[in-house]
Amino acid sequence: MRDLVVGALGAGHAVWHVGSTAVPGMIAKPVIDADLLVPDVLDERAWLPKLEAVGFRLVFRDVIAGAAHRQLTLGNPDTNLHVWQPEAVEPQRHRLFAEWLRSRPEDRQAFADAKAEAVSADKGVRYNDAKAAVVCDIYEQAFASEPNHSHDAHPRP
Repeated sequence: MRDLVVGALGAGHAVWHVGSTAVPGMIAKPVIDADLLVPDVLDERAWLPKLEAVGFRLVFRDVIAGAAHRQLTLGNPDTNLHVWQPEAVEPQRHRLFAEWLRSRPEDRQAFADAKAEAVSADKGVRYNDAKAAVVCDIYEQAFASEPNHSHDAHPRP
């Protein structure tokens, strides 16, 4: 998937594999989550047609944690591609979270347990909400170890 994106846009763009499939041994849906950094998310003419030409499809536009965000999907491999500007906080959080889980087996297991419980729970809550407490705990530890990350550990509203 990274090669497809870089082939479409050129080598000057960061593409980070994030999410559960980026963590070896983590239980995960068979969907790749990736963050792509472009100079200006709002200048869609500069990047969107190139990604659409190789099979990506824009599914929504929004703002997360004050930053413009676009989500695209691809069918093969099954991918969610999140597009951000370099200064956006969310992709930093995603990357730090994946790196933290790769290097800390106890937190990786706690997150895997929370995911399994969220899937099996019939509490009428959304999947992400059901695992939010564990995610916040891990974020707090990860951000405390990274002084360059000044944002708080709490999930976005």
